[in-house]
Amino acid sequence: MSNPSKPVPRAGASGPLDVRIDSKVYRAADGTRLTAIDALAFTAAAGSFTALIGPSGSGKTTTLRIILGLDADYAGHVVLPRPDARVAAVFQEPRLLPWRSVEENVRLALPPDRIGAELGPLFDTLGLADHRTRYPGELSLGLARRAALARAFAVEPDVLLLDEPFVSLDEMTAGRLRVLLAEVWAARPTTALMVTHNLREAVELADRILFLTERPARLRGSVELATPRSGRDAAWREARLREIDAAFPGIL
Repeated sequence: MSNPSKPVPRAGASGPLDVRIDSKVYRAADGTRLTAIDALAFTAAAGSFTALIGPSGSGKTTTLRIILGLDADYAGHVVLPRPDARVAAVFQEPRLLPWRSVEENVRLALPPDRIGAELGPLFDTLGLADHRTRYPGELSLGLARRAALARAFAVEPDVLLLDEPFVSLDEMTAGRLRVLLAEVWAARPTTALMVTHNLREAVELADRILFLTERPARLRGSVELATPRSGRDAAWREARLREIDAAFPGIL
């Protein structure tokens, strides 16, 4: 099985994100081999929002690193939606350059054909219009996370990877950011894959939830969420959580 140095693009028009990781093995300091992922395969439809949930250490972030092309030492393949697909990522930490303003941090990520792009509507949607000239040290963690989302969406990515983007935030702030993420994603559709430990978060945002086993990670099962986000009120979410907990005991 080939181990490409970067994800292998799909020829032709934009399509799904296809991930197959037959094996991902780490070598420990004492020389022993640790299998992190074993026979994990899934496809994310174009323009869909998929959540990936699993125990700590089950290979979720490793899966994102493989899709990003940051880890080529695995058996399997990643097929991106199109040959020149753009992949953007939002990590647990905002990773903003402290000596650059919010707008400068966002513009530094823009590809050549987006240089000079009008970012006003994006900043407006994310509530950053009044913070464009501020520096990261002047921002709350919630605002810094908004800036990280703006940087990712400004690229106009074909694939958006989110690695627990709201972790360590209080629930009120995280809730507001989930609403903003849903708004900006609806206005700028992209194929999104989000790693999270928060099942409530996944039920609120995702079209599909994939559940992983403990290490070595395999696909434990999946749940489809066809109800439009506008119809996912508190009662609906609680009902889905009960159904999921019954289907996957202990997942909550």
